[in-house]
Amino acid sequence: MIYNMEYETMPREALEAIQFKRLQATLERVYAMVPFYRNKFHEAGITPSDVRALSDLHCLPFTTKQDLRDNYPYGMFAVPMDNVVRIHASSGTTGKPTVVGYTARDIETWAELMARALASGGASRGDIIHNAYGYGLFTGGLGVHYGAEKLGASVIPISGGNTKRQIMIMKDFRPTILTCTPSYALHLGEVAQEMGVDFQGLHFKSGVFGAEPWSEEMRQEIERKLHLSAVDIYGLSEVLGPGVAVECIDAKNGLHIAEDHFIAEIIDPETGEVLPNGKRGELVFTSITKEAFPIIRYRTRDISMLHREPCICGRTHVRMSRVTGRTDDMLIIRGVNVFPSQIESVLMEMEGVEPHYQLVVDRKDNLDLLTVRVEVGEHIFSDEVRMLQTLERKISKNIKEFLGVSAKVKLVEPKTIERSEGKAKRVIDNRVL
Repeated sequence: MIYNMEYETMPREALEAIQFKRLQATLERVYAMVPFYRNKFHEAGITPSDVRALSDLHCLPFTTKQDLRDNYPYGMFAVPMDNVVRIHASSGTTGKPTVVGYTARDIETWAELMARALASGGASRGDIIHNAYGYGLFTGGLGVHYGAEKLGASVIPISGGNTKRQIMIMKDFRPTILTCTPSYALHLGEVAQEMGVDFQGLHFKSGVFGAEPWSEEMRQEIERKLHLSAVDIYGLSEVLGPGVAVECIDAKNGLHIAEDHFIAEIIDPETGEVLPNGKRGELVFTSITKEAFPIIRYRTRDISMLHREPCICGRTHVRMSRVTGRTDDMLIIRGVNVFPSQIESVLMEMEGVEPHYQLVVDRKDNLDLLTVRVEVGEHIFSDEVRMLQTLERKISKNIKEFLGVSAKVKLVEPKTIERSEGKAKRVIDNRVL
């Protein structure tokens, strides 16, 4: 189902005309209202009037997360605080949190885009949405909530945690759409099994999962265990929240970016050079309709690529490939770039391995050592030691062949690795860098 046929299937020429008009208005506003951008533009020797086409966007300076922290808390806002009706913030685990604001119109835009996203994932007015994304300063829970209500669906605002109660509510309330992180979806399936509840006997038809990178193999595992169709959703609070891009359930082949609200670029993370369609690099976004917190060429640190080929669903907006990792989550092991999602792809192809793992990096005698801790099924772990060692060697060999990096593999008992109600913690880096 396409929620907004006019905008989601708009011809390319008309869409780019709207993008340019909205980009011009956004640049004028940030130049007038946000000292940070006015100074950045002056340093680059550019003014909004110098941007005469969409192709001129690359002349503008980038915005980084550090810029947001340097202007903490409200220095990047483009409207008076009297007009701000909602404030969200990141967790701030690696420094000051990034703070974002919304006007009433921004909230309406967010609801519209999330309604589109849920419809793209198979939801409609008659569905009941079990929303297990966290509510609060994190944008996930409220974003889905707004979209569900805009769509006209029923929403269960269960948030994360209290997993056994969630399973009970799934049985009793009979929701049809599940929304949460992919790692928490697997945890729900695991707890349901412990409780003797078969997801096949529940009423889910699809799930919209995001907020962390996940592999195609994990999608297949979720679909097998939860008996639903799983689609990927993308967003970040600095740009809007969830709803920036989403897969369509028809194709599951890239996430449609809401191009009437955002302009996407792919750059070389080292040089900042704009890369052509089909080349993998760092995703950069410019918001063109945000009022309270517009952002220009924001470096997301997410690794993706853009595709403009037509989609079978009829949507005309550019698609981004599934995020494979972040430049700041990338591990460099003896000169080899390693993303957790690449390890995950290898692990999920191994019979008997569970989709719960951690990468532990240490440094000994000036050499980096990678240990992959991965859970195996109860029947595997109860096998004799020799068989476990054989499986460890096989996984280690596959990682070496696929990624070109040596790793020690340690198989651990089921439920040894800590579960997360939100984003899974995949990496423990013990190196002093």
